[in-house]
Amino acid sequence: MCLATQQLSKQLLAYEKQNFALGKGDEEVISTLHYFSKVVDELNVLHTELAKQLADTMVLPIIQFREKDLTEVSTLKDLFGLASNEHDLSMAKYSRLPKKKENEKVKTEIVKEVAAARRKQHLSSLQYYCALNALQYRKRVAMMEPMLGFTHGQINFFKKGAEMFSQSMDSFLASVADMVQSIQVELEAEAEKMQASQQELLSLEEAVYTPDFDVAAPQINRNLIQKAGYLNLRNKTGLVTTTWERLYFFTQGGNLMCQPRGAVAGGLIQDLDNCSVMAVDCEDRRYCFQITTPNGKAGIILQAESRKENEEWICAINNISRQIYLTDNPEAVAIKLNQTALQAVTPITSFAKKQESPCPSQNMKNSEVENDKIVPKAAGIPEAEQLIAPGTPIQFDIVLPATEFLDQNRGSRRINPFGETEDETFPETEDSLLQQMFIVRFLGSMAVKTDNTTEVIYEAMRQVLAARAIHNIFRMTESHLMVTSQALRLIDPQTQVTRANFELTSVTQFAAHQENKRLVGFVVRMPESTGGESLSTYVFESNSEGEKICYAINLGKEIIEVQKAHHLASEC
Repeated sequence: MCLATQQLSKQLLAYEKQNFALGKGDEEVISTLHYFSKVVDELNVLHTELAKQLADTMVLPIIQFREKDLTEVSTLKDLFGLASNEHDLSMAKYSRLPKKKENEKVKTEIVKEVAAARRKQHLSSLQYYCALNALQYRKRVAMMEPMLGFTHGQINFFKKGAEMFSQSMDSFLASVADMVQSIQVELEAEAEKMQASQQELLSLEEAVYTPDFDVAAPQINRNLIQKAGYLNLRNKTGLVTTTWERLYFFTQGGNLMCQPRGAVAGGLIQDLDNCSVMAVDCEDRRYCFQITTPNGKAGIILQAESRKENEEWICAINNISRQIYLTDNPEAVAIKLNQTALQAVTPITSFAKKQESPCPSQNMKNSEVENDKIVPKAAGIPEAEQLIAPGTPIQFDIVLPATEFLDQNRGSRRINPFGETEDETFPETEDSLLQQMFIVRFLGSMAVKTDNTTEVIYEAMRQVLAARAIHNIFRMTESHLMVTSQALRLIDPQTQVTRANFELTSVTQFAAHQENKRLVGFVVRMPESTGGESLSTYVFESNSEGEKICYAINLGKEIIEVQKAHHLASEC
């Protein structure tokens, strides 16, 4: 019983770890089962005490009666039998004594042997008979004493149970009974509601079951920021052969997920941030669209079952690629960007349509102007707009530059934001007046519009943390941040290789988070090959307080100013 109650308590606690597809209302059930688990544990304590008491007052006397009293009588019986056999042997010798030529010495020895055997037999018989007489009483005690202990143990068990489970337990059981009854009532109401819904749905026109039934005038929702449904995925099986697989796709944050039939959960197919999507013509399929990665590389091709699904998927992916889901009011932003989304759902299927279409450069200019006019209004937070442009991509990897996914139409070569080249070597820092090292983890970086205020760092922190939460990104690159009087260096703790180097003069702003003291960020101003300058904010999580890192950076800047003043004074 004790083992059974222990297992029952463990199973009750493990209920919340079960993965049910539908877990509505499980919180109340889990809390109730936790309370029941405590009750079972208390019952287990009572069962343990009962088992111990029964072992001491019931089982032990029975074992003692069997092992001690019965064994003693059996042993004395065997000894009495041996003594009787010895007496018989000695009497046989005595009976064979001759009548005439008697040997007095032999006769004397046999007589002594008979006397000793009789004495031993007499003693054994007395001990055996006494044990038998005592056994008549002990057997009655052996039957009554265990039952007495059993009864006392059960009475104590029920008394302690009554004391432990008083009126509070009665009220708890009554509340659980009421909860079960209310669940039954809800079940009946839900069953009636579902039955009515089934009848209502089944009463619709048969046309709703026809694929693409409203092809003439489909009602398309172009403001979607999430979408789910079955699509056909094109897979290449050879140089010129392809296959199509029907799978369930859904969006989650900025990711396109796919869940095969029978799978427990979905997997990542494509990161939609800064991707482009457009309808394409396939030789053997209708309603196809293609997702292109930010670097211009062709991605996956999917097929929808109808024109409506095709255009809604394109609009939804187009909205998600602009990172609208990160804004405070994504629906309003999607409505404002509706005109831009329409351009992605118009495929060019013939040369005639190409001639009829306006000049691409003109379309691009109009689109850019339209975006410039629409996006700032849709963001709804002018202060944030002035700091960071809406839809700015966020880089979560310290290896790649933060400007990896900026405008691809710029003809200039990309400048590494870390200020390093393949042949660049970092100056030795042994002669530096300042050397402080901090353990940090890179959270993300993004381009910003201004470095006039530290508010840009706080806004970048907010957007980076929000993006990590939405995308479920938990991986962070740990580095050693070396602060010297010349630069900030990010060093690999394993290989001691410098991952990134920022000249201290290019760091224009730095600040620690006002609430989370371990968050720190800084703004770096870097020249571009076009002659302009770019601003990027880098956000880190430190093992120590961010204020210490800011103090070290400020001290390095003061050292630079003192060195400049000293150099000017020496020149004069």
